[in-house]
Amino acid sequence: MKTLSTALLLTASLGLSACSGGLFNQNDRLGTDGGAGNGNGIDNSGITTGALAPNSVAYFNQIIGDRVLFAVDTSTLTDQGRATLSQQASWLNTNTSFTAIIEGHADEQGTREYNLALGARRAAAVRDYLVSQGVADARMRTVTFGKERPIEVCSTEVCYAKNRRAVTVIGAGATS
Repeated sequence: MKTLSTALLLTASLGLSACSGGLFNQNDRLGTDGGAGNGNGIDNSGITTGALAPNSVAYFNQIIGDRVLFAVDTSTLTDQGRATLSQQASWLNTNTSFTAIIEGHADEQGTREYNLALGARRAAAVRDYLVSQGVADARMRTVTFGKERPIEVCSTEVCYAKNRRAVTVIGAGATS
């Protein structure tokens, strides 16, 4: 039984550590050339882009970008965030069979209750922006995780900045 528990813990740890890499950072995904690539179907971050269909969830996550970041204690969209969301809206307006769940997150500073409310405001700000760009509100729903699902766990501003985010999770079908 102890071996099984150890194996499960190791598997979970490896899975979580894979999630904390650069794939979740849009700048890392796109490389220094903004995603233009180097002509061989692999962008500067090593992600193969030639095989991704433009209407696929993988394309949305890796090329468009599935998240926007926020400043400390705010749910105000940055210019970079609005640019990413404009691309998300364009993709969603083209691919109308997909729905979206927008997750609001916060860093570990502050109380659980405060961060749940802040995450909700961040998710709502993203939804409102996407609606302003023509995405039907009925295709989206929001959820807040506050500080409960960090990407990075440490006590530095670099980690905190990655955790202050809203993530657009693409799905198929109804949002109800």
